[in-house]
Amino acid sequence: MTTPSIAVKQTAAVQYLLRIGDTALILGQRLGEWCGHAPVLEEDIALTNVALDLIGQSRMLLTRAGQLDGMALDEDQLAFLRDERDYRNVTMAELPNGALRGQRPGDFAFTTLRNAMLATWFRLLWEKLRDSSDAELAAIAGKAVKEARYHQQHAADWVVRLGDGTDESAHRMRAALAELWRYVPELFDSDTIDDAATAAGLGPRWSDLREPWLVEMHALLAEARLDVPADSPFRSTAKQGVHTEHMGYILAELQVLQRAYPGGVW
Repeated sequence: MTTPSIAVKQTAAVQYLLRIGDTALILGQRLGEWCGHAPVLEEDIALTNVALDLIGQSRMLLTRAGQLDGMALDEDQLAFLRDERDYRNVTMAELPNGALRGQRPGDFAFTTLRNAMLATWFRLLWEKLRDSSDAELAAIAGKAVKEARYHQQHAADWVVRLGDGTDESAHRMRAALAELWRYVPELFDSDTIDDAATAAGLGPRWSDLREPWLVEMHALLAEARLDVPADSPFRSTAKQGVHTEHMGYILAELQVLQRAYPGGVW
């Protein structure tokens, strides 16, 4: 017996929260793959703690999303019982830790650069969400922004160390940057969901984060002696529910217990 999938309402407020919560959830799942595999013990602990912070943020956001519009769904149902097309995380979060080369646990340069990119994005978003018209979302943001500041600084330190380090570390950082930069536009694409969230005071359009994010990332990459790649016409679409082939493998691990043992609790 397996647990059937749940249906999720497509209202703007629910979808807006799912985009943020799912991004935190899937990135946390990816970072959890480093547990026991990081290059040094301190990073093993640090990456695991970052993953736990992200999953904690996701829990709060999914709980709030499940309360909206009378859905009456809890965090576990939203995390474990949706079909792939109902997840709204950005594509960058679901990429394997070793870019598309499929290493497990992955490439540390790729992981740290992605962490820096997404932590900067999260910090800017949380800062805006502290003024949300939704009191619970504003409270979540007030806590999460403190964690995002640490995540950003920790990842940025490694980006500089590796980018301005040895020939090998610099080569890996350049390769990671070339791959990841293709997925940046999705972080700032705005649509009718953003418009509705902004009109209701729920949160900002993601496009409003683009310029401050670019300023901070350009400064970081300059310090790391890394050149900003040229823009690409490629557009990723996971936050619309159209994911890469990697998402199914993530969900297979994430959902296996709840699917196999319906309603199971610890």
